[in-house]
Amino acid sequence: MENTDTSIKYAGKKIPVLFSADVCVAGGGPSGTAAAIQAARHGAKTVLIERGIALGGLAVLGCVTPFMDTHAPDSDTPYVAEVKERLRKHGIEPFDGTGQQVWHNPETLALIYDEMCEEAGVEILYHSVLVDTVLTGPVITACIIQTIAGLTAIRARIFIDGTGDAFLARSAGVPSEHGYEKTGNNQPLSFRFEMGGIDVDRLWQHVAIDLGEDWCKTKPPYFEIAEAMHRNQRYKLEELMARGVETGELTPEDAEYMQAYTVIGKDGVMSMNCPEIPVRFSATDPVSYSKAVTFGRRMMRRIADYLVRRLPGFEHAFISREAAMLGARESWRIRGRYYLEESDYHNQSRFPDAVCRTAWFIDAHGEKVSEKLPEGGFYEIPYRSLVADEIENLIVTGRCISASFILQASMRIQPTCMSIGEAAGIAAAWSLARGIPANKIRWDGIPSAQRSYTSAVK
Repeated sequence: MENTDTSIKYAGKKIPVLFSADVCVAGGGPSGTAAAIQAARHGAKTVLIERGIALGGLAVLGCVTPFMDTHAPDSDTPYVAEVKERLRKHGIEPFDGTGQQVWHNPETLALIYDEMCEEAGVEILYHSVLVDTVLTGPVITACIIQTIAGLTAIRARIFIDGTGDAFLARSAGVPSEHGYEKTGNNQPLSFRFEMGGIDVDRLWQHVAIDLGEDWCKTKPPYFEIAEAMHRNQRYKLEELMARGVETGELTPEDAEYMQAYTVIGKDGVMSMNCPEIPVRFSATDPVSYSKAVTFGRRMMRRIADYLVRRLPGFEHAFISREAAMLGARESWRIRGRYYLEESDYHNQSRFPDAVCRTAWFIDAHGEKVSEKLPEGGFYEIPYRSLVADEIENLIVTGRCISASFILQASMRIQPTCMSIGEAAGIAAAWSLARGIPANKIRWDGIPSAQRSYTSAVK
């Protein structure tokens, strides 16, 4: 490998170095964006690579709204609390007055993330795809990205993997795994979409009053409908979806799972948490993933057309937006210095180096949907699950940290991933300031005033 200040030799080609930074974050989802903002706020020159043209990942590009609740007391780290407050300032009240999930508006959230990055001084590189990493021993010296100008390189002292698929870590040789250890299957993909033209008041009247569905306690503009054939809980709309299978308007796979939430700030619009694409399609096989897109789009059309014909309130509805990415609940996960397992959930494990807490139930679609922890219970996520022995200057954040398939099904929700990213950014800046390898940092050695979370360990 041949380096100059302005170019790098890679794969027999001399390619330009686009940025030389302190911190390079790959992936602008909820976790990677948090990491970039926090690293920059703590004095690190930071570059954020995003393959789309909006930050926020599934929350913005994947139509995944609202954020689910951690169910853990006092789980909001400062960054999460700030995002909620910024939503309010933009006219989006995140709380419905009943539950603790965070209702948001995707376009507003994208704007907020742009504002936060600009204020912090983060350099965002949109429409850019991570291709590879360049290493010198146990240190990543550069990453290779595909941009509209062709291949370019980014040099940095610390790299943060917020890709969700652990791609940066895997390309650097960090051990990884994917799928359920017992079957090899990933959790099912989803292909979310939005429908407009819905008479939400009429829908609420039909579901909540006429059918007597009482599990959703909220009222418009905050309203949710759902059914899940594989869950123990019985929903009133299961009969509607089963009838569609009987008439041939839906397939059994279409009717397996249907959920929808109103989108605050978009009157008459609901975000459809469906279709759930059959588990035979893989989130880690590029051919299977691509076939899932086509298959899922057909499912989407059948579900939407059926609801327009059969569900009161949807008479004049239409598909107003398709997600720009499939919803992958799980793909690759690294094998880091600490491997979180299901026992950590049930034992409510605490760690001196914990970066956040959560109590979201084990939500492994197609495999196991576990009982909830007792009220007030939670477990913690240690910093050691964000780093690996193999690479000194790498921090991994989001749903691809070091955890088993079943445990990951609990920690994968967006507020938890945001808190993990917040800690990753703080740790990256601390590593640079102290000259300590990122994988050797003691999170509990950082002064508590500079940490985003302090462990519950007494």
